[in-house]
Amino acid sequence: MKPGLINGFSVVGSVLSRLRVLGVVLLVSLLLSGCVKYDVLVNVLDENHGAIVQQIRLGEQLRSFSNAQATEWLKSIERRAKELHGKTTRRSQQTLVVTIPFSNGEELTTKFNQFFNPVNPTARKAKDRGTVDLPSLDSRLSLEQRRFFVVQRNQLNYELDLRSLAVLSAKGSVIVSPGSLLDLQFSLQTPWGANILDVGDNTITPQIDEDGHLLVWTLIPGQLNRLGVVYWIPSPLGIGTIVIVLFVLGGFVVKYKSFPGTVTV
Repeated sequence: MKPGLINGFSVVGSVLSRLRVLGVVLLVSLLLSGCVKYDVLVNVLDENHGAIVQQIRLGEQLRSFSNAQATEWLKSIERRAKELHGKTTRRSQQTLVVTIPFSNGEELTTKFNQFFNPVNPTARKAKDRGTVDLPSLDSRLSLEQRRFFVVQRNQLNYELDLRSLAVLSAKGSVIVSPGSLLDLQFSLQTPWGANILDVGDNTITPQIDEDGHLLVWTLIPGQLNRLGVVYWIPSPLGIGTIVIVLFVLGGFVVKYKSFPGTVTV
């Protein structure tokens, strides 16, 4: 075969190869467009009650393209919620609601971090092998609490690294935007509202609803997300102590017609 003809075939082959790659990229982008909407709410009711509420909605494109994989992924979420004594509700074939209760700040951080960063995920039983699990993302929630007699100060910090969601080419350029794969929101609801903190680079700011009681952060796919907030909640222990003291003083006054330490004439 002549050298010129060989070179011609090489050029045609190269062009066809590039067209195939472009076609795959366009197909993946179309099928995965807005494929998962994931909303996480930390609902703080009081010092001893609250819940982590998650709503996961799969796009119709994802279910149509890979219904079996989507079903297995939702099952893995249900399994993990059950391990943390939570409950799940299927609102539709595409929508799953997960509710995980917590009774204090330590339990909140433990359950939240364990759900999104399970310890030794490879140590599952053999029957669980091969199932689809949650994506591996670097997620970390921390909570610092200080009690001031009748109230409790809480400083919550959350960091989520979504840079690994981007689909990259061999040269490192983005060929599928992570924004087309995941629509993620993190929300915090508190009884007395909250103050937003600046935690340095990549700090994101929330939308504030319900007169300041609900803060909603839209997390940015493809980058490191950080947020910080301070909120106060009433302390039942401190309030109970004040009520008991007032009750005792009231009884003393009724009996002796004076406060303790005073002298009646």
